[in-house]
Amino acid sequence: MSRVKRGVTVRRRHKKMLALAKGYRGGRSKVFTLAKNAVMKAGTNAYRDRRRKKREFRRLWIVRLNAAVKLEGLNYSRFIYGLSKADVQIDRKVLADLAVNNEKEFKQIVELAKKAL
Repeated sequence: MSRVKRGVTVRRRHKKMLALAKGYRGGRSKVFTLAKNAVMKAGTNAYRDRRRKKREFRRLWIVRLNAAVKLEGLNYSRFIYGLSKADVQIDRKVLADLAVNNEKEFKQIVELAKKAL
């Protein structure tokens, strides 16, 4: 059986990994082993935080809604319950945006929720 020289394959693999680590500081962008570890960790963090971002934004929208609804004399849970009884299907993202940017329209929605209660 003939001998296989793997220099080309290894170099390609290393170059690919170092390209992914481009912009990292120090040896993490130059040394293959450090770059590989850094890229793997970055990928893990990115995967986790793509999911975490959704949770954090939902929490932010709820906090904003609670603050806006308190000015109208309700609390968040009663407001959401009133919306569900009034069969208003607007998600929290849009409601929070309305509360911040369009106060008149938001007050109308709050009145709908109050009537339904």
